[in-house]
Amino acid sequence: MAQTLNSRLVPVPRIDWTEVQSDLAARFGFADRTDPLFDTLLHAPDVVAGALPMTRYVQDSSTLASDHRLVLGLRTAWLEDSAGVWATYAGEASRHPELVAVSVGQAEANDPLVPSLLQLADQLVANSSVNDETWAGLAQGHDVHWLMDAVETVAHVSFMSGLARSFGVGTRGGDLAPIPNSSQRPVERRPPTLVTHARISPIEGTEIAVLRTFARHPAMNTARRPRSNFINRVSPLTPHDRETLILRIGWDCQSEYEWAKHVGSVGRSRDHGVDPYRVAAGPSAPDVTAADAMLMRVADDLYQDSMVSDATWAALTEHYDLTHAMSAVFTASSYRSTSMSLNAYGVELEPGDERFPPRTS
Repeated sequence: MAQTLNSRLVPVPRIDWTEVQSDLAARFGFADRTDPLFDTLLHAPDVVAGALPMTRYVQDSSTLASDHRLVLGLRTAWLEDSAGVWATYAGEASRHPELVAVSVGQAEANDPLVPSLLQLADQLVANSSVNDETWAGLAQGHDVHWLMDAVETVAHVSFMSGLARSFGVGTRGGDLAPIPNSSQRPVERRPPTLVTHARISPIEGTEIAVLRTFARHPAMNTARRPRSNFINRVSPLTPHDRETLILRIGWDCQSEYEWAKHVGSVGRSRDHGVDPYRVAAGPSAPDVTAADAMLMRVADDLYQDSMVSDATWAALTEHYDLTHAMSAVFTASSYRSTSMSLNAYGVELEPGDERFPPRTS
């Protein structure tokens, strides 16, 4: 993965916080524990409000043991090659250097569960899914909340890594936690192992399956909801641009449930002028507008490299103001994370859902 060395956004110092930003600090307890990524996200405070609750949840409040949270966070940041996110987790693990070594394959784990957690991270990052063997190993002796927290930790850290790398966020000069380099880091995305049955059964009800699946874990779902709320209710992107990004990343990750809902009842893509078949064909297909091709490349870049390339970022910031550009990256990176969850949980299509079109290449 090519890393952008120069920061694209200058982090906002805490002393320059506006009244709105100070309110965010009071609401989320942000002022006493900041990091380069969230300093940067303060350029668009609504983005912080969308990302911070789930970040705090996976770092501090999930049902996972603290060591397991750290191992998953470190492994995912390392796989995603995100120096900024790595520094945050490495700082938390500074008193446990053995966890850092284990997370990057430099030491054997004493905890027999850790190898399965590392496999979970490897598979979600590379495949946007989890194979049956790894899932069965994790499920043994653990309840639904624990399993969902393990998946959501990897998915959310991947989301944050996509933001950090796309916005050029590294580490501050005083940080003592450089990300290790390794030829063992998987860098090639592979088609997911598709799950043909629901691993996490949705609760009873009339809502769509994804909402009833996430409802199995109310505390996690509450923390996760602001991320979705930002995309669907707060973001300045038009419905056309939002749905183009969501459909393309769903196609890239082969998350058929995500695709079906945003073609259909949730996103109603055609109502917003989005042709799903054209999105599936990709940015180089005939009759794709330059603006839509740019949005598809945002999704493709994040899927392939966990960051928006220099060329795509230049096109984004020429087409959009900064808040819109950040929102586009947030949307695609978040729905990559959602694709991981939907694929891992085996969320099933519902009657009438439109399936993927056939691949043309």
